[in-house]
Amino acid sequence: MVRYARTFFSALGLSALLMAGATYADDDKKVSIVDDRGVTVEVPAQPKRIASISYFADDVALALGIKPVASTYMTAGREPAFLLGLTSGMKQIGQRAKPNLELLSEAKPDLIIAIRRYTVGNAAQLQNIAPYVAYNMELLEESYSETAALSKLLGKPERGEQLNADFRKHLAEYAAKAPKDVHPRFLIMWGGATPFAFHTENTSASIVAAIGGDNIPGPKSPGGEFGIDLSLETMLEKDPEVIFIYDSGPDRPHESNPIWSQLSAVKNNRVFYVGDQWVETNGPIAREIVLREAAHYLYPDTFPAVDVKAEAAKLIPAELQN
Repeated sequence: MVRYARTFFSALGLSALLMAGATYADDDKKVSIVDDRGVTVEVPAQPKRIASISYFADDVALALGIKPVASTYMTAGREPAFLLGLTSGMKQIGQRAKPNLELLSEAKPDLIIAIRRYTVGNAAQLQNIAPYVAYNMELLEESYSETAALSKLLGKPERGEQLNADFRKHLAEYAAKAPKDVHPRFLIMWGGATPFAFHTENTSASIVAAIGGDNIPGPKSPGGEFGIDLSLETMLEKDPEVIFIYDSGPDRPHESNPIWSQLSAVKNNRVFYVGDQWVETNGPIAREIVLREAAHYLYPDTFPAVDVKAEAAKLIPAELQN
């Protein structure tokens, strides 16, 4: 099981800078944008060859009708169902935490959209390959601003705003339809001997909480990390009724701990190993699918089971699916 250190979730801040959007240069050939590092980046006004370090840029671009030329992956050899496996037609440039800069350079991108925490350390090298823009990609509030900013950068600001408006509407509709007399205790986690769980501000956790779930790790502390190592002893004390686990492979050491079988979620068969969209949730396709999956898993008598690829096909233009 891939595990990530607590520093994986350092406080990043600066998300408000996204709202500044893009400013066009006088010659209308370059765009000036301030990213989540607080760095002003000059990028092509009409980028044609987009490389994505994380699935976020793939998600936004595909929803806009644009196919990136290169992408990292979450789990080697597995193409994300929520993107219809379309990343298989993009140059693979390594795992998102360790992008291969040589392969990235071979893709000849004119714009790199990256997850900030994994790339800020080699920003200069990335910038030497192509203009490099980094986003935080962690909180639901950032999902709206990031989707709007990237859509504008890719020349389709109206579509980006519409995707945001649609999701806000759908989130409200699902919340209104969800049963009001139950608030299932839930947990979203990476598996491991000591699982890593997400605070409520995390995008996927925010979505589940918005439709009535009670996130047992609760909110993050001001300025603190938005994930926490959660021992199985603490988990048993809080006793989640529904557990979502990112499925990154067959190694599941948490299941070998005798405490695991005592959890209500385990006893009632309400442990769900979920796909890449539950980790890379900030894009417009991922968040819509997580909303539908979460609603079904929390309230199976109210909301139907979800066909991930069928839902993705509604958001990705048909011409890109062929």
